[in-house]
Amino acid sequence: MRHSISDSSQLILDRRSISPERFSGRKVHREIVEEVLQHGTWAPNHGLTQPWRFHVFMDGAAERLMGELSAAYRAHAGDAAQDSKAEKIRARGERCNAIVALGLAHDQEGRFPLWEDQAALAAAVQNMYLMCTAHGIGGFWSTPGFLEHPVALEALGHEPGVQGMGLFYMGYPEGDWPSKGHRKPLEYVTRWKSE
Repeated sequence: MRHSISDSSQLILDRRSISPERFSGRKVHREIVEEVLQHGTWAPNHGLTQPWRFHVFMDGAAERLMGELSAAYRAHAGDAAQDSKAEKIRARGERCNAIVALGLAHDQEGRFPLWEDQAALAAAVQNMYLMCTAHGIGGFWSTPGFLEHPVALEALGHEPGVQGMGLFYMGYPEGDWPSKGHRKPLEYVTRWKSE
């Protein structure tokens, strides 16, 4: 075998989405963020389109971003905006010093359908989750609707033609790593044919 099956299996089974509210505030170093993103770029993608684009906000830039996104949420929600939700968004910048704005640059030549590039980005995020898990860092992919508001789009800074695909938060969890999750048994989601 090229790699340990048990180590690979354990890494996949330990992966969790850990919300920034559960982060300790301990700083994630730039070298780790770079490694996580580099492994993200090794996701499969049809025709090597490499559609992912990353804008990394760290330290003070992360705090400023979340302040701006809190304002974007208020503008998007209008009269329905909740002070507690706006504060939760803003506070994420204090709990998390590494926030990645995910962008998708779809193949402009039209060689492949949009869903293939979206799937490639999702595969990149899974690679990022796994590398975070290996480092003992929590990851959280968030795709709130208010990120489409002009205030948010300006704060995120995606280039023209790049579609925003949410935020990926990285931080060290507070306390113990979350307990094991569960999935439906394989027989509920699989049909086998041999003839």
